[in-house]
Amino acid sequence: MATILIVDDTPENLAVLSGVLSPQHRVRAVNSGRRALQVANSRPPPDLILLDVMMPEMDGYGVLAELHANPATADIPVIFVTALESSDDEERGLTLGAVDYITKPIRPAIVVARVRTQLELKAARDLLQDRNRGLEAEVARRMAENLRIQDVSIHALARLAEVRDPETGNHLRRTQAYVHTLAQQLSTHPRFAAFLTPPNIEVLVKSAPLHDIGKVGIPDSILLKPGKLTADEWEIMKTHCRLGYLAIEQAELDAERPVAFLAMAKEITHHHHERWDGSGYPDGLAGDAIPISARLMALADVFDALIVQRSYKKPFPVEEALRIIRDGQGSHFDPDVVDAFFARVDEFLRIAAAYADAESGAATD
Repeated sequence: MATILIVDDTPENLAVLSGVLSPQHRVRAVNSGRRALQVANSRPPPDLILLDVMMPEMDGYGVLAELHANPATADIPVIFVTALESSDDEERGLTLGAVDYITKPIRPAIVVARVRTQLELKAARDLLQDRNRGLEAEVARRMAENLRIQDVSIHALARLAEVRDPETGNHLRRTQAYVHTLAQQLSTHPRFAAFLTPPNIEVLVKSAPLHDIGKVGIPDSILLKPGKLTADEWEIMKTHCRLGYLAIEQAELDAERPVAFLAMAKEITHHHHERWDGSGYPDGLAGDAIPISARLMALADVFDALIVQRSYKKPFPVEEALRIIRDGQGSHFDPDVVDAFFARVDEFLRIAAAYADAESGAATD
């Protein structure tokens, strides 16, 4: 049974309406606008309100305005019941949001019919809202599942490079966290704010682990060489940027529609070894021509390489690593990115410690 709230300051009117409606519905009756608002906010709320217009202290128009201003009661349908018979009064009530308008003296058959109509409409709206909420929940569940699959796929691809070069250890986790830290620090900077929006930061962080995916195409004799590379070997090693770029570009072409993280992963993979002064590779880009995503990854990648042990070198002491980063400001790195790094250097060191390779001897003190 539906619950109907009747609001009228005249006891006789309350009695008449209650008598008409109570056989088929649960009826609650109150004699003031303030009391009506209290009942409307109770749980469960009424399914329909029959509201007198002419009442002392707060009239029906005022009650309706407060009902609509409150999200908890805004959807309760209201039928005005009043002795006001002019078309202007009826128009005003409907304009303010009443669903119907019944004039006094009431005719029981009219009241029953109009109440039934409004309750059926409300039931239909409620059913539609429930179905919409169910659909929204299912869409959200499937999107979350797709994002989980996407994240797992990204890390699986990134691990290909790591499997080829086992010395990199937790390099992916550390550099991903470093990039996230830099992006947060620079998100309000005038030069970076337009790009480093929350959605772009999310895509950037998701893309970061793919930066060295091109190393899967480098021969083991070069990738795993314990000593210094020859000039020819170094030229081959540098091709990992373009190899990674081409692999991701092919994935982009195979996709049915644009995928944001692939576009950014392509930037990072291709250009994270470019230098601010144009002396980097593979394209010798300089300054703002280097994508922001690649500029952030450049510093994250170099810092990690400095403080972590490799087969061909020991880790640099932290003080020395910081000096090298500072010396690279304006030559290797975007000056503002270096400033962001030093603003968050303690966080970088915490990340390095949290994801340290047990065997690496990383310098984090």
